[in-house]
Amino acid sequence: MNPAWSVVFFTVLAGFGQGLAVCLSVAVLGGALSSSNVLLARGLGLAIALLVIGLAASFFHLARPLRAWRAAAMWRTSWLSREVIVLPALIGVLALWWLALVAGRGGVAVAVLFPLAAIVLAIVLWVCTGMIYAGIRFIQEWAHPLTPVNYTLIGLSSGMVLAAGLAAVAGEARLLAVVGPAAIVVTLAAGAARVASLRRNAALKPRSTLQSATGIHARRLVQMSMGMSAGSFNTREFFHRLGAQALRRVTWMAVLFGFALPLALLAWGWGTASPMPWVMALLVQAAGLLAERWVFFAQARHPQNLYYQRVS
Repeated sequence: MNPAWSVVFFTVLAGFGQGLAVCLSVAVLGGALSSSNVLLARGLGLAIALLVIGLAASFFHLARPLRAWRAAAMWRTSWLSREVIVLPALIGVLALWWLALVAGRGGVAVAVLFPLAAIVLAIVLWVCTGMIYAGIRFIQEWAHPLTPVNYTLIGLSSGMVLAAGLAAVAGEARLLAVVGPAAIVVTLAAGAARVASLRRNAALKPRSTLQSATGIHARRLVQMSMGMSAGSFNTREFFHRLGAQALRRVTWMAVLFGFALPLALLAWGWGTASPMPWVMALLVQAAGLLAERWVFFAQARHPQNLYYQRVS
């Protein structure tokens, strides 16, 4: 597939925002962070900003952005429609929570209801996003339970690393003592799950053949041209145009910067009082996850590419 950068940025930024919201919510419910803490208000504001920027980025993938609201109409059968509904709901809950904190109001809503709602909506949003791709059965690389699992674990990992960085910079030792080890464990789990999916995808064989794609059942069939003098929607949207070797390099970079180096930096941060390793882990992982999400889309092989082997 040809990765759309708008969707790449949307999924990465939304993952950071969801993960940060979940991390802050769990910290409040667990008592590691006071519901009146200044860091909580700042963290919620950052989570809202990440989600809103990600949502805005997704609009660049639409041919007619003004009709985006119609995407919610098929919520009974479409995971995309459900995502379109859940994402604004999550932003709304976080915004109400943030406004309550800024206004200085406490109570059960701020301490319990808003955190619980944020956790539930964030998890549902990860499931919706993952199932958009896992539900496309003819894309073998996506049609697997690991797809929503990876979206959830990677989002949690990025949000926890971000929360750990915020806690380290703000000097919130109690929060960092909880978030730091959790970030290491979840990042390790996210890396293991992503490597498992990469290994699975590398071993996949197309269910179709050039013969079944063209309807020509000759034993030896070779395509000499793409059948047209210029490109088309099919040749633009379903080919990333990188060679196999270049794709492998980007994949290794995604694993290295998205999981391996952040883990090393997180371990370093856990052994020192300096906030620098936590901030470095955040920056390195952000770059690595952009590469990881690009690989997620680029590695998917559309069955129609068998017909256009001349340009694949």
